Amino acid sequence: MAVSRAVYLLRNASFERHSEQLPNSSPSQLSKGARMRRVDRELSLDETIKVIENQEYGVLSTIGENGYPYGIPLNYAYIDGAIYIHGARSGHKIENFSFCEKVSFTVVGDTEVLPEKFGTNYESAICFGKISEAVDSEKEKALYSLIEKYSADYLAEGREYLAKMTKATRVFKISIESISGKAKRK
Repeated sequence: MAVSRAVYLLRNASFERHSEQLPNSSPSQLSKGARMRRVDRELSLDETIKVIENQEYGVLSTIGENGYPYGIPLNYAYIDGAIYIHGARSGHKIENFSFCEKVSFTVVGDTEVLPEKFGTNYESAICFGKISEAVDSEKEKALYSLIEKYSADYLAEGREYLAKMTKATRVFKISIESISGKAKRK
């Protein structure tokens, strides 16, 4: 076992042990016990899901064997309470999935910089969960959902494209374990 993996596992075990002492019923509770500092800006679950459903891109964050976090912006589909992403058959993020299945996914919604107030109006959502590969009908459903979201005017062409590209593409599902949203609005 590499030293970085051993350190990660030790830190993670300690983190999970401490988080078990916290109540699970708090609406402001994030993954593994972290709490939202500005609970007055917390979004309801429905508002948080709307942020996720209405945006085009999110940032997937993983951890690699070298111990460094890796965040990558990508498109996604939100289906039945899970987030689906797609990509090539191999690469950095895929390697990180093999090292650690725990991920976070962040979506930033509408923003407005307020220069005269030295602030920003914003909305965002963050999910924590575990990633796994989607296969067969689940993979096809996710890929078609991506076509519907990003190429709605080209569904017939999208089906043809999927028939050609499905074998060259991998699809991954983030099973959400924790979700929260935050906003500062006018």
